[in-house]
Amino acid sequence: MTEAALAAAGVDSYLSKEARQQPQWPDAAALRRTTDRLTQVPPLVFAGEADGLRAQLAAASRGEAFVLQGGDCAEIFAEATADRIRNKIKTILQMAVILTYGASTPVVKIGRMAGQYAKPRSSDTETRDGVTLPVYRGDIVNSSGFTEEERIPNPERLLDAYHVSASTLNLIRAFTQGGFADLRRVHQWNKGFAANPAYAKYEQFAGEIDRAVRFMGAAGGDFDALRTVELFSSHEALLLDYERALTRIDSRSGLAYDCSAHFLWIGERTRQLDGAHVEFLSKVHNPLAVKLGPTATAADAVALAERLNPENVAGRLTFVARMGADKVRDALPGIVEGVRDSGVAVTWLTDPMHGNTFTSDSGYKTRKFDTILDEVTGFFEVHEALGTVPGGLHVELTGDDVTEVMGGTEKIDDEGLARRYETKVDPRLNHQQSLEMAFLVADLLAKHNAGRPQELEELA
Repeated sequence: MTEAALAAAGVDSYLSKEARQQPQWPDAAALRRTTDRLTQVPPLVFAGEADGLRAQLAAASRGEAFVLQGGDCAEIFAEATADRIRNKIKTILQMAVILTYGASTPVVKIGRMAGQYAKPRSSDTETRDGVTLPVYRGDIVNSSGFTEEERIPNPERLLDAYHVSASTLNLIRAFTQGGFADLRRVHQWNKGFAANPAYAKYEQFAGEIDRAVRFMGAAGGDFDALRTVELFSSHEALLLDYERALTRIDSRSGLAYDCSAHFLWIGERTRQLDGAHVEFLSKVHNPLAVKLGPTATAADAVALAERLNPENVAGRLTFVARMGADKVRDALPGIVEGVRDSGVAVTWLTDPMHGNTFTSDSGYKTRKFDTILDEVTGFFEVHEALGTVPGGLHVELTGDDVTEVMGGTEKIDDEGLARRYETKVDPRLNHQQSLEMAFLVADLLAKHNAGRPQELEELA
């Protein structure tokens, strides 16, 4: 009955389109057995939760909230431990507190968690010392180890991804709903991390929050709302076999939802208007995002909006600009202006990570912290000049003290990258760098918000 309803909803229309960045599964029968099993498992998220996120994203599009989306570049099954998950949640919560308190703005919290297991790659193969093997496409497909056995795409990993996602979501819900995220515990969220300047600034911030909370308590405030937070899950909807298998019909509305995550995005490499990814996601009713790189045009963005959000519902569509610090001030204005003038309802986020990657002299794939911050600043400058809303931040981060991005107050240099370089794909901000970024963005957001009352008065 469910599969018949999904077919009636047209979710399989993507099968007639070109699907880029998909693995070459060697055993079609094994793939079918796995996907058949995934169609029977319980959903990882629920349609009502996705609808709630859509409403919050709509608020961010109007400047009434700010989106913070963060997590690993590529999640690793073996790293889905309670400690690592807790540290990522801590980092996102701390960044959200800095943004909320520093800019007096509600923060929509979204984790790149519980599903970010597939990664697009620039080549189908990788060669080392004369040996060529299939490229590593993320733990959901194959292993990062460089042997023929480890690199063969294995459909059983789709089920592994589902089960690891389920356990991750279970921990996320326990931490965010069980008192761990209580705003009155802001001092305790830093325990276990080494001391450095960013943490000292955070401790001062936490003290101010603590005094404000105590004052409100003495004045008779009700703090039940401070005990819990909502943390939504998200990932790139790259591996279509997995996404289709976890799509369900909502019993309330009869509409299709991709229940692998609350929020799904289409990457820069798979945003073709006539491609399978755009076609598939046009049929589900989750809030969606599209990454836009420096080659994108305003016409591309408007056409994508017409396909993915034909009814122009606020909160349905987010554009994530990933231009690079050297291009954002030149490439982004024309796109934002074109989208604005077309009347498209969209939430704008900046991804300051993906356009700023390079290889260091010592051979590490890295980014510079100052360059990342410069792209964020450029993103705000563009929206300020055009009178549009800088709706949020999309970053790759970890809650651990890794050394993958150069710079920051710890002054990680090329030699320092080797101390704790752990990522399997792209470099991530560590915990301290994430807090540094949050303070900068809070300042930018506060300045932007300070000018809005005057803008509204002029419009009136």
